[in-house]
Amino acid sequence: MPAESVTVEQCATHCNDCKSVCEQTLAYCLDKGGKHVGSEHINLLLDCINICDTCASACDRKSANHMVTCKACAEICRKCADSCASFEGDKQMQRCAEACRTCADSCRSMT
Repeated sequence: MPAESVTVEQCATHCNDCKSVCEQTLAYCLDKGGKHVGSEHINLLLDCINICDTCASACDRKSANHMVTCKACAEICRKCADSCASFEGDKQMQRCAEACRTCADSCRSMT
């Protein structure tokens, strides 16, 4: 979907979807252990969960500040996507990277 065609409602949906996948991935990483529980990676997942929740709320309310939260969300989701994508061959991590990229693109289109 081209970035310019994303609506505020679609952006909120992408944020909620990303939050959900990141929550699942966080549980997966904590269970998996090893490099999956590196502090930088875990903190990125937590940051992504929190900013996606905030951004979805701002979009749902059509807050005048939704563009500010979308800008932060796009940046954090991109970083989380890069971190998750570095776990090559791990389907859950790749699923998370994809959800984060979709959210980042959607949020970027709002700014």
